[in-house]
Amino acid sequence: MKETNRAYELPGDSEQIVRAAWLYHVAGNTQEQTADLLGISRVKVNRLLAEAREAGIVKISIEHRFARMVDVEENIRRRYDLSFCRTTPPLMSYSPSRRKTLPSRAKLEMESPIARRAVGIVAAELLRERLQADENCVIGVGWGRTMAEVPNHLAGVAKPGAKFVSAMGSLTRTSAANLFEVVYQFAERTGGEGHFLPVPFIANTIADRQIFMSQRIFKETLALAEQASFYMATFGPCDEHSLLFKQRYLSGVELQDLKRAGAVCDCLGKFFDANGKVVQSDVNQRTLAVDLEHLFEREVILLCAGREKLQAVKGLLRAGFVKGLIIDGDTALWLSETRNEGA
Repeated sequence: MKETNRAYELPGDSEQIVRAAWLYHVAGNTQEQTADLLGISRVKVNRLLAEAREAGIVKISIEHRFARMVDVEENIRRRYDLSFCRTTPPLMSYSPSRRKTLPSRAKLEMESPIARRAVGIVAAELLRERLQADENCVIGVGWGRTMAEVPNHLAGVAKPGAKFVSAMGSLTRTSAANLFEVVYQFAERTGGEGHFLPVPFIANTIADRQIFMSQRIFKETLALAEQASFYMATFGPCDEHSLLFKQRYLSGVELQDLKRAGAVCDCLGKFFDANGKVVQSDVNQRTLAVDLEHLFEREVILLCAGREKLQAVKGLLRAGFVKGLIIDGDTALWLSETRNEGA
């Protein structure tokens, strides 16, 4: 993709140009698929992609920080007292000002892979910046589908002094390897070290949790995680559609217990209600992860991808420990335009 240095004024349909560029170059859709998603002709998609190249939007990567989203980022940053907020461009053609309710679950699930990839690209950009500033930093890492996208976009980053460490357990109760464990993916991409926390996410009992915590390998890895320069984390809603429930980290009984306690989301081993409070549940006493107090002492960067997470992210941002947010543009628009107390 060719970079242009000459000045170029974007036409009036600049937002559609950016959407077309992301859907085609980033999400990997064909021109025909991009046309279907945008509701326009393939000929127009071809024209929009040409204009994106001419405008310098498409280079080695796709520029995403346009004036409209800078306003949204600043709105969210101020509202939730964050150090920073970064968004991707919005890829859909509607916003809360034109629709009063979110689309169907099926529609949201179709959007989510694109949102996860977009957020992963922006998170990789930020991680590259941090590694350039401190080649020997320690990064506490959560796991999840959005987090798994980040190392995919770290090509050409060689930082052998960096350490990536699990901030939470990830094994299932059957001790099967977690498909979304990404510590070693980060280590392989950067040439750094990967430190794995070899315990379940949730112990069967509180007594079992104490046994895991007493093991030397757990103590050593946890001690490193507690000294992280910053944490990079994802989260999920607390419902039947969540990754935790689908992958059987949570049983049906445990999920119902959490929902009765008011849980709307989980992050780094804790379950929170809509006001950002840790819920009173036996499950919260059995998770194996960095203690909440350490999250308040360090910088936590949250990745949010998918509008189905809107209610969950609002609750989590109220918890007070998140300092930075990387969020897809469509969810960011809804988060920016809705009231704190509403959905």
